[in-house]
Amino acid sequence: MSKSQIQDQQPEKKSRKKHPLLSRKDALKIGGLTLAATAATQMVISGPLSADAVQGIGRATHNGHTASEDAAPPHQWRMVIDLSRCIGCEYCVRACQAVNDVPDDEMRWNIVFPERTTIGVDFYMNRPCQHCQEAPCTRVCPVGATWVRADGVVVMDYDRCIGCRYCQVACPYDVRRFNWRPVTEANPYAPQWGSSEVPRRPRGVVEKCTFCVHRIDRGLEQGLTPGVDKAATPACVAICPVGARIFGDALDPQSPVSQYLAQHETFRLREEWGTQPKVHYVRPTNGRS
Repeated sequence: MSKSQIQDQQPEKKSRKKHPLLSRKDALKIGGLTLAATAATQMVISGPLSADAVQGIGRATHNGHTASEDAAPPHQWRMVIDLSRCIGCEYCVRACQAVNDVPDDEMRWNIVFPERTTIGVDFYMNRPCQHCQEAPCTRVCPVGATWVRADGVVVMDYDRCIGCRYCQVACPYDVRRFNWRPVTEANPYAPQWGSSEVPRRPRGVVEKCTFCVHRIDRGLEQGLTPGVDKAATPACVAICPVGARIFGDALDPQSPVSQYLAQHETFRLREEWGTQPKVHYVRPTNGRS
């Protein structure tokens, strides 16, 4: 049998040509999508949608008070709560609810409750917003609805708030309250404990103590001194019958708060967390039986 006849009797081999998993067109599409995703990620991390940039939007749109690191702040507002003086009368709670129009007791911005030290000293703990310099709540807000002003007050833009409650979860002091329902009832604390000075917040936003920032700003415009003139001082401080709350400008050595801090040993809540609260406490020493 000739060589050609042997080759003719062998079965034909099927073509095993391999096809590419992706066509050139598909590869170009995926490449384009990858580049777009990378750019979007970079934008979120460090671009105009980053946390710092979004916070900057909020900082730049609130009464002209910005938290620029280049300019020295004109004021630095702080509060001292003397736990050895507080008698638990809750005047501060009621005035806060009246002035800031918080009719629902479950939404209280300012909390006072009986407590006892490990050595048996009874006292009344007070817990407003701590107005942290390194506030965790401001870092997690996705829309820049809360930020630290140049004067140290942690404020909120209720029109910007989307109700995600990230700030409430991030707050280590449990001082933020979510408005679950529309509140239409009359405020039971007005007018006996004060008249409403700010608009009532709508359903679906987070609320908190503001150091009565509206009083501070208005007072400064009128030439008043916060911490000295009651009309320019947080309602809880102005109404306290025993002087257990002191407020003022920490940058002014003659202010009531500077004087009190110089004369008393104080502490701040959970300082080890690095939040740098602006509310200081005097330890309870006059235990009550």
